[in-house]
Parts: sequence; structure tokens; C-alpha cells
Amino acid sequence: MSFSDVKREVVKFTEDRNWDQFHTPENLAKSISIEAAELLECFQWSPDYDKEAATEELADIMNYCILMADKMGIDIEDAIMNKIRKNAEKYPVEKSYGNSKKYTEL
Repeated sequence: MSFSDVKREVVKFTEDRNWDQFHTPENLAKSISIEAAELLECFQWSPDYDKEAATEELADIMNYCILMADKMGIDIEDAIMNKIRKNAEKYPVEKSYGNSKKYTEL
């Protein structure tokens, strides 16, 4: 299954339930943040984690991100590739390899 197929399924799931009316960019941004906190909760007290629970939370985050991109008319694949290109300029391999410093500190 391609990413385009996944996007169509996520949007269709929402449309089939008439939930699009609730999915404003503001509400979707809130939902992404809430789900990210739920993912973080999987690691709250220990580096050990329940992979199934973490996977479900990650899927929730991705679903909301797909819906937000759709709602805002953003081609998520182009947005990701553009961001990778920008990050490659800020973090050239020869300066950033094995280094966790921010690009302004390299």
C-alpha cells in the first residue's frame, strides 16, 4: 500500500463518519499535541515500553497529521521532502555526523 493509499483511507474514514466538520486546523493541532503526550506517557517511568501501545499512539499522531495537511491543502510528501532538503543545508554531514548540537552551534 502506498502513502497516497494510506492518506485516502484516513480521509475516507473521517468523511464516512461526518467528522470533517470538527477537524479545523486548530482542533487538529490540539489533537496532535494530545496524542504526542499520550505517546510520551508510554515512556513516562521507564525506558521499557509497550510496543503495541506506542505504535497505536504513533498511528494516532500520524492520522491527525495527515488530516491536518489535507485540511490545509498541504502536500505532506512535498512538505517532508522540502524540510529534509532544508535540514540537509543546516546540518551538513561533515559538521553534524554523530553530533547532537543545534545547527547554530556547529
